[in-house]
Amino acid sequence: MKKILFIAFTSGVVSLFSQNYNTNKFHQIDELLPTPNTYRNAAGGPGHEYWQQQVDYEINVKLDETWPNPTLTGSEKITYINNSPDILTYLWVQLDQNIFLKNSLAATTGSDDKPANMSFEELGKMIDGKFDGGYKNLKVKDSKGKDLKCVVQGTMMRVDLPAPLRSKQSFVFSIDWFNYINNARIFGGRGGFEHFEADGNDVFELAQWFPRLCVYDDVEGWQNKEYVGRGEFALEFGNYKVNITVPADHIVASTGELKNASAVLTAEQQTKLTAARTSKAPVIIVSQDEAVKKEATKSKEMKTWTFEGRNVRDFAWASSRKFIWDALGVNSGGKTVMAMSYYPKEGNPLWEKYSTHAVAQTILTYSKYTIQYPYPVAISVNGPIGGMEYPMICFNGPRPEADGTYSEGTKTGLISVVIHEVGHNFFPMIINSDERQWTWMDEGFNTFVQYLTEKEWDKDYPSRRGEPRYIVSYMSSDKSTLCPIMTNSESILQFGNNAYGKPATALNILRETVMGRELFDFAFKSYCERWAFKHPRPADFFRTMEDASAVDLDWYWRGWFYGVEACDISISNVEWYKIDSKNPNTEKNFLKEKEKSIPESVSQTKNKTSIPVTRIMDFPELKDFYNSYDPYNVTDYDKKQFDQYFNSLSKDDQALLKSDKNFYWIEFDNVGGLIMPLIIEIEYTDGTKEVKRIAAEIWRYNNKKVAKLIMTDKEVKQFVLDPFQETADIDLENNAYPKKEVPSKFQLFKEKHMRHNQQEKNPMQLQKEGRL
Repeated sequence: MKKILFIAFTSGVVSLFSQNYNTNKFHQIDELLPTPNTYRNAAGGPGHEYWQQQVDYEINVKLDETWPNPTLTGSEKITYINNSPDILTYLWVQLDQNIFLKNSLAATTGSDDKPANMSFEELGKMIDGKFDGGYKNLKVKDSKGKDLKCVVQGTMMRVDLPAPLRSKQSFVFSIDWFNYINNARIFGGRGGFEHFEADGNDVFELAQWFPRLCVYDDVEGWQNKEYVGRGEFALEFGNYKVNITVPADHIVASTGELKNASAVLTAEQQTKLTAARTSKAPVIIVSQDEAVKKEATKSKEMKTWTFEGRNVRDFAWASSRKFIWDALGVNSGGKTVMAMSYYPKEGNPLWEKYSTHAVAQTILTYSKYTIQYPYPVAISVNGPIGGMEYPMICFNGPRPEADGTYSEGTKTGLISVVIHEVGHNFFPMIINSDERQWTWMDEGFNTFVQYLTEKEWDKDYPSRRGEPRYIVSYMSSDKSTLCPIMTNSESILQFGNNAYGKPATALNILRETVMGRELFDFAFKSYCERWAFKHPRPADFFRTMEDASAVDLDWYWRGWFYGVEACDISISNVEWYKIDSKNPNTEKNFLKEKEKSIPESVSQTKNKTSIPVTRIMDFPELKDFYNSYDPYNVTDYDKKQFDQYFNSLSKDDQALLKSDKNFYWIEFDNVGGLIMPLIIEIEYTDGTKEVKRIAAEIWRYNNKKVAKLIMTDKEVKQFVLDPFQETADIDLENNAYPKKEVPSKFQLFKEKHMRHNQQEKNPMQLQKEGRL
């Protein structure tokens, strides 16, 4: 609505004070964060007395692939170095394989769905679920071979020390064990084996396979929270030397560097590996033909592969005679990193074409945004595990159809999972957060940088997470199904959205909308550099981002990480004002036109015929001056008055009065509760557009309602809030003034449903059939 505005006005934010201090979303979050100390400073970095433990391992392990019950037999020597200022009287060891015990916490506390839809694998597990999991024949001894007192508590084991372990002292002990390997296709897990009925061979992916020390730190003491499957791992850095004995025709992929290549690889394979270091494309080290030949022979001999990994927090490996193997040298900061993939023939042609390239791109992009990749190799392995990560090696599941074709979703699924799992080398394998406590600190960060990597793979890459619009459905969920990002890993609702999607989106919005790329990238990289090879906590991240950018983000952490409210900001009202120029020719004409624009009322219309004669028509003498007076007629007196007023003004004031500016007073309602910046697209009547950005601090006095006065040279046709969908606003229908129509939910569902029904086969298959 257009109104006359007198020249005396105050532009800018209209202050609507009604905010209670205790509910103000700009209230600082100091009380939510631990007090800084000499171990973790107020800037978000390690303090001058920061410490962490070190654990070194020497392991011998043997794989017996005898079907149907393959086994691992292992022996490890552990050197535990106490860098803490504390005296320790016991150590806690993780026994992750005990999750497969029938009476484990994971097995007995899961909530089951109704059996309306059940896979054959799930039914088979219920009926034939006789897997004899868990560690067997555990023997724990000191360096002199004397038994140590131990207490097993589920997936944890307390090792009582024969004498107190003082600061800067080390303790050496050994653990022997035996366990059956789970069929991952039937019993699940983060590692295991996959059996191929067609050729009678297996692919083994071994993870959480050896007893590992728990973290002892300045925040938790011992992180010995039970492993029940979802909350992943907290581990100390150390040096590994691992001897892996497998059938002689197996190829082994592993954490660390291969130290006895001449004993386990042919001369030709070694030559190809050397060539791969400087090749511009992946080099096949073991071909598909070679792998197929070995599938039929099945050697009974054994070989031992020796790997060493320095400054790693874990160790995983894979083994199979089915493996095809390719490699590519990647120049990362002047150092060659070997990007490699291992996969059975069932993975081709998809794996040979894309896996190693995805590994290489991940190393390059992550090194740019975090820290330079420090390890000598980065490996992607295809097997039964859909996606799982370890230092220098990861397991990824997507494969093409049996005929070699694949859908676009399968293709991008493979590329994305490789990027994601290789990216975990940075979060949490190097920037070593506590996964058992905070899933988002590795999955969320990793999903965010995965999004950046996918865009450097292809600018039009169909990323599933990262864009704000992709999290809208989750953010608009019923509040009873939501929980804050700052929730323990085992208590998270809607796990994928909460721990992966929402934090990744929050970081992307910080980068693109709140902070800007330059400030964000510097602060994020600072966090990564500060906490590489250390144990960061949420407060360390929050503090570093503010410390390195000079941007107060407490409101953002409170809303996105500690809350469950959604962004739903509406334009509730717009009023249009013009300056009262005092010029009677202009202003009286404006008022005249305004009066003419008022529609005739229904009574006025009917009265034209129902009242043919009025009293003043019968008695003309009742008319006076006002019956013929035209208030909009410009008189000489009006002109004289204006001339006197105008000439009394300074030249600058005269120019202001003559300016034909438009003023729009816009009210915004925070319907959803989540504080976010205002991004306003202004479309003018001449078809041009501009965008104004207002920082979230506009809400600091009133979290529910604010207003802004915007001045323009041209008349506005429409205002649109969040035009690029960069704030995850859950309701676009209230974002425009005048209202802008958007497709309904029914229409969107119908379009998706029709597309799904029209495509029963993937496009590659349709092309082969001549239907495309």
